[in-house]
Amino acid sequence: MHAPILELLMTLHISPPKHERPRERLLAHGAQVLTTPELLAIVLRTGVRGCDAITLGRQLVSQFGSLRGLLSADPKALMSISGMGLAKTCEILAISELNRRALEEELKTGDALDQPQRVKRYCAARLGHLQVEHCIALYLDNQLRLITAEEVSRGTLAQASVYPREVIKAGLRHHAAALIIAHNHPSGLAQPSQADLALTRHLKHALALVDIRLLDHLIIAGADTISLAERGQI
Repeated sequence: MHAPILELLMTLHISPPKHERPRERLLAHGAQVLTTPELLAIVLRTGVRGCDAITLGRQLVSQFGSLRGLLSADPKALMSISGMGLAKTCEILAISELNRRALEEELKTGDALDQPQRVKRYCAARLGHLQVEHCIALYLDNQLRLITAEEVSRGTLAQASVYPREVIKAGLRHHAAALIIAHNHPSGLAQPSQADLALTRHLKHALALVDIRLLDHLIIAGADTISLAERGQI
């Protein structure tokens, strides 16, 4: 039974056969067979008057433009949607945070240089949705595994101030052998500015004085991520 038929039955207050419900289908066939609204319906559990959980899931994805947009939405934006009370908002926020932590765990158990796409996904998950410029530093050990990731700057819509001295102090405190920095462009343009390139050169030189390598500088703009290392600009 297809999802639209399921939704029609629910609208008519007719329950679909138990084996066709999202939870039963997930257990029988795996999560991959479910649509995004069906997966969201399992998380949300219930809909609201005149709107079942699957339809609510579809409306949420539409409202925020994509699943990624939904999972990166802030609490106020979520709770402004009809039917999204405190409990449902917390469920969505919890999924988003679990996704970020899962990506972080992967970086802590493997070589960051062997996982460039995971590094990009992690940084995009942290920064891609923000409307103000933020910069984070990923501190790595001598096997290039993630020690920790910390915010090092938060700026205006136009720029953020990154102080190399503070980045270096944190690197020494964490006994880091290398680091990757990443920041977002709220404008949506992923191209590096001259200020971005100047900061990269200055930070690389300053870190070298204390034997910490700057491996990459990532720029996140929505769904786009560019690597200055891949462009030969480190």
